[in-house]
Order: sequence, then structure tokens, then C-alpha cells
Amino acid sequence: MAVTDDAIEKIKAMIVSGELAPGDRLPPEKELSDRLGLSRNSMREAVKALEVIRILDVRRGDGTYVTSLEPHLLLEAISFVVDMHDDDSMLEIFAVRRMLESQATGLAATLGSDDEIAELVKEVASIDASVSIEALVEHDIRFHREIVRMAGNAYLASLIEHLSSQTVRARVWRGLTEGGVVERTLSEHRAIADAIALHDSALATSLATAHIAGVERWLRQAASA
Repeated sequence: MAVTDDAIEKIKAMIVSGELAPGDRLPPEKELSDRLGLSRNSMREAVKALEVIRILDVRRGDGTYVTSLEPHLLLEAISFVVDMHDDDSMLEIFAVRRMLESQATGLAATLGSDDEIAELVKEVASIDASVSIEALVEHDIRFHREIVRMAGNAYLASLIEHLSSQTVRARVWRGLTEGGVVERTLSEHRAIADAIALHDSALATSLATAHIAGVERWLRQAASA
């Protein structure tokens, strides 16, 4: 494993230094292993590991390429980690999301354009409590994605989105439906959208904090039931 770690670090150094740029094809395996002073076996293991975390893209019969290295790609693995955690860990994850998303919502109120805000208001108006769980999940994804996108930070947007995967969202909305609080939750979405439309950063931040804290409270109750 130490040899594989060394290989990973050397390939990573080539990317960080700019020797390999996004989209570049890596040299053939033998050439690269000779250049870095590594065995071909350790090189293969390193490439596999970097493929899993979406830094490299192995194309059978073509070669190995550096991916686009875009935030949504590099942070994709977080969704898998979130899905695998239990209720106690999920509470900690939601606490992180609350801290990040509340600030992102405040930024959205400051930075959101008229067109972006109009799309958010349209999204909120398009949904009601009578729709299916699937529709509620899709709405929730669009609503929160549009808000954090307004904050203008691609890494922040991707991190927040992956901290609450589609699996987790479906579980939460199903629980909210059974608890009869879907309309209240959608009402909170409307209030957040209204605060953003007013460009009231402090209010938007507070409402987003309370909204996500409410989901945390439901998770805590579900875990203790």
C-alpha cells in the first residue's frame, strides 16, 4: 500500500504542477512507470484508485486521461459516503449542511440576479403538498441547487448538493409526508425564496438555518423512535 500511495502522490504531483492538465492523456504505462521509478503493478493500483475518485478516466482500448477535475465530479464520492452512514452520522452531516447552506442562502440574497430569483420563485410556485414523493424530491433538489448556485462558488454548490444525496432526500420527504408536515416545509421554501427576492441576506440566512434545523429535528426524532 505504501508503494501505491507513492505512485498516487507522484501522479497527483504531475497534475498539480501542470505537467498533466485536465483532459490530457497519460503516457503509456511502461513509459510512465519508468519515468517515475515505480513498478507497473503499483502504477496500475494507483490509476485504479485515482479512477475511483474521478481524477483519472480509464478508457479501454484508448488510454488513461485526466478528467475535467470539475468540482461536481471530484466531490461526487461524498454522496456515496452519505448514503452509507447511520442516523447518528447523518445528524452530523446535516449540521455541516446547515452551516454551509445557510451562508450560501445569504449570499444568494445578495448576489442573485433578477432572472435567477424569478426561476426560484417559479420553482416554489410549481409544487404543492398533493404531489408524489418523487416530485417532492425533484423539487427539493432543484430548489436548493438554484439557491446555492446563486452564491457563485462551484465548490460550495457541489459540496452542499452531495451532502444530501437523492436517497437521503427521498427518505426525509417520505418521513415528512407521513408526519403531515409537507405543507409547512414547502411554506418554508416559499419564505426563503421571498427573502432572497427581497435581497434580505440576514433573513434568508436565518430562514435557511431554521429550515434545515427542522429536518435535523425530524431525523433525531426518527432515530430515537
